[in-house]
Amino acid sequence: MKKKLRIGVIFGGRSGEHEVSLVSAESVMKALDKSKYDVTPIGITKEGKWLTSSDPLKELKAERYKELNTQNIISPDSTKKSLVPIKSKHLTTHKVTNKKLDVIIPMLHGPYGEDGTIQGLLELANIPYVGANLLSSAVNMDKVIQKQLFQQADLPVVDFIYFLSREFKRGKKSIALKVKKLGFPVFVKPANLGSSVGISKVRSQKELYAAINYAIQYDRKIIIEKAIINPREIEVSVLGNDTPKASLPGEIVASNEFYDYDAKYVDGSSKAIIPARLPKETTEQIKKIAVNAFKVTDCSGMARVDFLIARRKKIYLSEINTIPGFTSISMYPKLWQASGLSYSKLLDELIKLALEKHKEKSKLLTSYQPKRKWYQ
Repeated sequence: MKKKLRIGVIFGGRSGEHEVSLVSAESVMKALDKSKYDVTPIGITKEGKWLTSSDPLKELKAERYKELNTQNIISPDSTKKSLVPIKSKHLTTHKVTNKKLDVIIPMLHGPYGEDGTIQGLLELANIPYVGANLLSSAVNMDKVIQKQLFQQADLPVVDFIYFLSREFKRGKKSIALKVKKLGFPVFVKPANLGSSVGISKVRSQKELYAAINYAIQYDRKIIIEKAIINPREIEVSVLGNDTPKASLPGEIVASNEFYDYDAKYVDGSSKAIIPARLPKETTEQIKKIAVNAFKVTDCSGMARVDFLIARRKKIYLSEINTIPGFTSISMYPKLWQASGLSYSKLLDELIKLALEKHKEKSKLLTSYQPKRKWYQ
């Protein structure tokens, strides 16, 4: 009998998307084939503590973790391919640290999970993991850097400005002038967050300052994008490493004026049209742009690429999400299901891609070798 792979699923974390992460992780753990995988849940609290309970998902959902033993510091051990606690008489050992983990699936949305931080830890621990590497994760978490790379690659994005919270506090009027030149309406967003957390649609100068003050509660960098009037919101799932492929596109019909947090996760009235009703030529163009954006930002494993289509059928690349939602209603797995790949088979493929990427990287030299050796 073939030995089961040990799969660690990390969820929770220090992010405004903490609750979404729990739902994604629960869906993933239910869908993983138990005949192939031994699944280990790894929970992180909103304060950044690693849980040592036997059921961290249950404890995080019930918010009872403050009563439990937790592990504050996890030290990566590249020789054991595990996450090892720094020993202390005050701390107990999480059972995950006694296991060699074959692959980690990070289901951490937003900062301290989708931004390269957890990926860096896993690189140090020498553990294969699903999804983008440290650089790609960091680049794609920052909407400003992401869009600047898209512009350099001649990929279509909406007009935008950005600034730091300190700049806003020192010069509100200069920021307001830049926004006026951009033209209302606009979207005000934290640069490093997802799930539409902290986002406001602003229609006039009167609403601007309140929207910026709301956004800077979540991030020190703010991006303001020119709004497209009544756009069609299209999403594409991309899968692969060096030779990625795109799914059929889907369309989101938001229950609110735009696809905000409530429309995504609370009221349940938003609709997904899969596949999107688009001309074949438009479909192929969107899929091509999605794959190009995936490559430009050095993605691997998975990503959901979002688009806006304006009235005159002009396509705008909105953003890439390197750890897209994996709930039962999330577009990333639903688009692959419509493209012929089931939820559980999708997870199989992502695990396979993670192992392939790690194997390839493991072949690289980690010590100096004289050049002459390779030219003889």
